[in-house]
Amino acid sequence: MPGNSREKDVFYPMETIKKISMDQLIITPKTKIFDLLEAYPDLEETLIAQAPPFAKLRNPLLRKTIAKVTTLSQAAAVGGLNVEELVNILRKETGQSGLSGSDHNHQTAYITIKPGWFNKRKVVLTIDVRDMLHKGEQPVHEVLSNVKILKKKEILEVIAPFLPVPLIDKAIGLGYKYWINEISEEEICVYFKK
Repeated sequence: MPGNSREKDVFYPMETIKKISMDQLIITPKTKIFDLLEAYPDLEETLIAQAPPFAKLRNPLLRKTIAKVTTLSQAAAVGGLNVEELVNILRKETGQSGLSGSDHNHQTAYITIKPGWFNKRKVVLTIDVRDMLHKGEQPVHEVLSNVKILKKKEILEVIAPFLPVPLIDKAIGLGYKYWINEISEEEICVYFKK
């Protein structure tokens, strides 16, 4: 009979679909921390063991905000790690083969030496993003909109509880100058200039 050779549609519960798609996550330097931990929750302790700053991932608010935009490459920069080594540790834990080659051995060196353009008197606005992060808000858009309105030689100061790598990477991509001044492990000042 016509149509009888067709297989019946198979329906899976949503949790099965999510599990299938998440289990297939391939870990690369561009993998977002949030996606990694959603797919492989057991990797949280492995990731935290790699660098002390990663312990902040236990904070549910930071997990919902920063982890959604931070890649493993950016996290490696925060933790002072080689991104290829970090990715390979995580891939090994999930049974994935290791990465090799210069395509994956990218690690950004950020500017931490005070530049000649910096002058504390030129700071016209300070944004402390610690409260925003504590409330579960993402500060990237507010910071970048304030950088856009800076006049020549004006400087924006951002105070964060950790190195805001996604924000810095976005600012670099937009052509802004920056300088990172680490006050302590819990207080990082980043200065932006057009």
